[in-house]
Parts: sequence; structure tokens; C-alpha cells
Amino acid sequence: MATAEANRIVIEEQGPRDGLQSEQTVVPTAVKLQWIAALVGAGLSRVQVASFVHPKRVPQMADAESVCAGLIPQADVVYSGLVLNGRGIERAIAAGIQHVAISHSASDTHSQKNTRLTRRAAQSACATMIEQAQQAGLQVRGGVQCAFGCRSEGRIDPDAVLAMVTQHLESGVDELALADSTGMADPRSIRELMRRVVPLAQGRPVFLHLHDTEGRGMANALAAMDEGVRHFDTALAGMGGCPYIKGASGNISTEDLVCMAHQMGFETGIDPRRVAVVSEAVEAFFRRPFPGKMHRVLANPQLATLV
Repeated sequence: MATAEANRIVIEEQGPRDGLQSEQTVVPTAVKLQWIAALVGAGLSRVQVASFVHPKRVPQMADAESVCAGLIPQADVVYSGLVLNGRGIERAIAAGIQHVAISHSASDTHSQKNTRLTRRAAQSACATMIEQAQQAGLQVRGGVQCAFGCRSEGRIDPDAVLAMVTQHLESGVDELALADSTGMADPRSIRELMRRVVPLAQGRPVFLHLHDTEGRGMANALAAMDEGVRHFDTALAGMGGCPYIKGASGNISTEDLVCMAHQMGFETGIDPRRVAVVSEAVEAFFRRPFPGKMHRVLANPQLATLV
């Protein structure tokens, strides 16, 4: 890995999608666009802005097309959307999104709750969707959800995850993502799996999507960095959670990971103080705190001087 690449952490902000999908209070499109613009202004060069799913299942994402229509195009900014089926890809194409995330679960139980398909059926459907997206000229991120564990099924066999990863890579995806959807991963399991996945990817970006359900999110990110992982999904203020996973908590916080990365000597191109301002706006909108730490530290003049 080249020195400059090895020293840079790439972050995809998923607050506007994963962070909002479980919230009951629907955020107006104009407010979402304000938050997205502010996040880009803070240096986020990748933002997942919506999921193209049925509005009755995820009402918060019912305005996906309107959000996409209101985005400000920038040459160095990637806006992405999550799709779960062929209809979602058609909507993403019509909305002008150039980058889509296509994933399936390593857990049969989670897969049926999330997509109403068995794991094997969802895996087959993903291959078809990837081909559909590629034919439309979209950049594709292939992903495996629940890669480190399932609340119903327990630990997921790493060899099974490797087989799913291999299928994605053989399909020609541009990027790969492994999600600790239930927050069950620990630093050892992260190290063991990423030690096998990173070489398989042969230079293609490998993202980790970490949830902090059991309080190990940042420790898991550090373990992944030690194994050469340089790409992470985060959500401002530690928002997020899957509506189909009981007790699922938020993603690792954007500000928390950025600050830790900077303190360790990595570069991100992101100003955590400007992200923290958006996090405060989000907390004000929902009238409650979110679990991230550093946005509160950065808002305190006495503490912020030490960061």
C-alpha cells in the first residue's frame, strides 16, 4: 500500500440513510438537504443519501427521489443510494444516482426480515442486481450484512462470509463492504476476517460498516486499521440502527472516528468541528441526544482545545 494511501482514512457518511431509517419523526426533504450540504462542506466526500425501498416499509426514505433532485453535484463528491431489489435500481437510475450499494445478509433470519428472501435467494438476486446496475453504468458496492453475527443465529461462519465475498468480487463490484449489522463483532473477529478479506480484494476498497451496540465499535475500527482497512462507514453523532434487528444501535460516530484517526496521525480531509455542528442540529431536531461522544466534546470550548 502506497504511503499516502496507507495514511488516509476514507469515510462514507451514512447518517442521511442509515441514521434516519429507524426514526419515527420524518425529516423534511429540505432539512435533509441542508444537513447533507453541511456534511459535504465539512469535508465528507462520500455520503449515502437515501435508500430506494418501499415507502410503506421505511417511511423516512419515501422522498429518495426528491433528495437526489436537490443534491448539489460536485466533481469530488460521491452520493450513493442503497438498493434492495431491481425496482430500487430502476429508481436509483431515474433519480440520477451514480453509485449504488447492493448487499445481502449472511444470516437467513435477518435476510427474510429485511428482504423477505432466504439468504440463498437474496444472494442470487444480488448477482442479478449487480449485473443490472453495471449494465446501466453505475458504480457498485457489493456488501455482506451481519458478517460478524446474528442475534437469532449467533456467530456467522467466516468461511461462509468469505464465499459471499468471493462471489461479489467475481461479479466485478467496484468496492466491497462488510457490515457488523448487529454490533456483535469484537477486535479479534475483526482482525481474523479482515486478514483474509483484504488480500482477496486485491486493491479494491474494503469498507467496514460498524455498529456500536455492545460498545466495541471504535475498538473494532482500530483493529481493522491494524489489518490495513482504510475505508469505513459512519454516521454523524452515532445515529442509526436497523429496523429489522431488535436492539440495534447506531453506527460508529463520524466525529469520533475522525478525531481518533487524526490523533493517530491519519488524514481524512474532514473537519470534525463542522460535523459536530450538524450533529447538534440533528439532536435539536429530534430533541434528544445521540450516542456519539466527540460532538459534545467539540462543542465545549474548554475540552475542544485539547482535541
